Amino acid sequence: MAAVDAQCPLLGETTCGSLLQQLQLIWDEVGETDEERDKMLLQLEQECLDVYKRKVDQAAKSRAHLLQALADAKVELSSLLSALGEKSFVGIPEKTTGTIKEQLAAIAPALEKLMKLKEERIKEFSDVQSQIQKICGEIAGTTEQVERPSVDESDLSLKKLDEFHAHLQELQKEKSERLHKVLEFVSTVHDLCAVLGMDFFSTVTEVHPSLNDSTGVQSKSISNDTLSRLAKTVLALKEDKRQRLHKLQELATQLTDLWNLMDTPEEERSLFDHVTCNISASVDEVTIPGALALDLIEQAEVEVERLDQLKASRMKEIAFKRQAELEEIFARAHIEIDSEAARDKIMALIDSGNVEPADLLADMDNQIAKAKDEALSRKEILDKVEKWMSACEEESWLEDYNRDDNRYNASRGAHLNLKRAEKARVLVNKIPALVDTLVTKTRAWEEDRGISFTYDGVPLLAMLDEYAMLRHDREEEKRRLRDQKKFHEQLSKEQEAMFGTTPSPARQVGVKKVVGPRANGGANGTAGRRLSLPAHQNGSRSINKDGKRDSSRPIAPVNYVAISKEDAASHISGTEPLPSTP
Repeated sequence: MAAVDAQCPLLGETTCGSLLQQLQLIWDEVGETDEERDKMLLQLEQECLDVYKRKVDQAAKSRAHLLQALADAKVELSSLLSALGEKSFVGIPEKTTGTIKEQLAAIAPALEKLMKLKEERIKEFSDVQSQIQKICGEIAGTTEQVERPSVDESDLSLKKLDEFHAHLQELQKEKSERLHKVLEFVSTVHDLCAVLGMDFFSTVTEVHPSLNDSTGVQSKSISNDTLSRLAKTVLALKEDKRQRLHKLQELATQLTDLWNLMDTPEEERSLFDHVTCNISASVDEVTIPGALALDLIEQAEVEVERLDQLKASRMKEIAFKRQAELEEIFARAHIEIDSEAARDKIMALIDSGNVEPADLLADMDNQIAKAKDEALSRKEILDKVEKWMSACEEESWLEDYNRDDNRYNASRGAHLNLKRAEKARVLVNKIPALVDTLVTKTRAWEEDRGISFTYDGVPLLAMLDEYAMLRHDREEEKRRLRDQKKFHEQLSKEQEAMFGTTPSPARQVGVKKVVGPRANGGANGTAGRRLSLPAHQNGSRSINKDGKRDSSRPIAPVNYVAISKEDAASHISGTEPLPSTP
């Protein structure tokens, strides 16, 4: 034994042979039998076989695992390419050769890149789907927090991702349009509330709290319900605006009628310019803040009520103003009316209360309008009547001028009178043509109207007819005076031949001075225009309102007759040569 132990350090590297040899030495030393030795050797061989078998099994299992791993890698690689929509990928070997581990080593880098790409693609899908889900929730009006959407990992292709992006863009466009509509509605509500004098914030937040100006634009609700409620709110406010404008326009019309009725001064009317400025405006034209506020409408209602009460007390004054205006129109048109009876009728109507003041004034306004039309239709004839009467006044002045023996003296203003006399003679010579024109136009007017044309109650044609008769009488008087003068001149010559003496101057015997139409005065120079010739002249007549001649009332103009320059000299001198005493 000691010898065996001494040999052990010298054995060097231990092998199966050395160990078996050492075992033989031990058995020899111990004295093991051959049977025991064979039995132990057989046992040793079995144990070695079991060890080999275990090692083989382990190696087989390891190979199987590697093959499964390679197959799984290939399947994963194919699955990733399919999910990502890639037909090929850079880094994947076209042919797999070599050992299993070499094949795994060749596939691993590409597999790792595809796994990383898959993770990035999943994140992109998740982000896009989250945005889509958020916008859909905003459109639907849901406010609950929802989990991130699950991503379908079986289809992570770029085509699918582009579809999601396209859907997202459509939703973003729809969101932008909805937000634009919301902002338009909010702006419209703001403008309407300003015009109506309403609180904008309380009105808009009743629709949705996010519509307040304090919230950001992107935070405002764009749901179907919000848009619907905003549209209803705008329609309600527009209808309220329309009704208020209609009410205000009615009040403005009533105010204007009452002001016109009572001749309210402009200073007092200007206090309600903010009411009457919209009297004819359309709904869309009213944009001034507070223009249709309730307090403004109430203010106008109070003013209308006040003016209604004031109208009753001032009705008589207003009606008499209208009557005075009507009378003035008739006076300027030389139309004679019974003013006292008209005023009594107005008083009776107002006191009876059977007629509305507005109706009464409307009737009077209608009468005023008709009177203006009547005056307008008479204007042309009245203008010619004015010219006719002015010419007659010039004729009267010319007669006075011709009677003045000192008219040619070099006195102050003599040259002016001379010029006026020349113009007066021209004007007087136009009187016959002017009268003929007046007759023609007056007859045409009467035929068109079917009534008689009166001048201060006297038919104008009758006045012109009398003028023609007086003119004829005047001409006859002029001829008589000329004949008488010739007779006196002849008689004077005979006396001078018989007695040799000249007749003594006789007193002036002439026609009485003609007075112009305006000499007698009267309102508007009309009362004095119906004058008469001197009473000693033959054929003196007058005309009453019925167009009949009345010898008791000399009312026709006296200066209707135009006298020629030669006749005027003999007419003005008016002297009769009388025979002298022996």
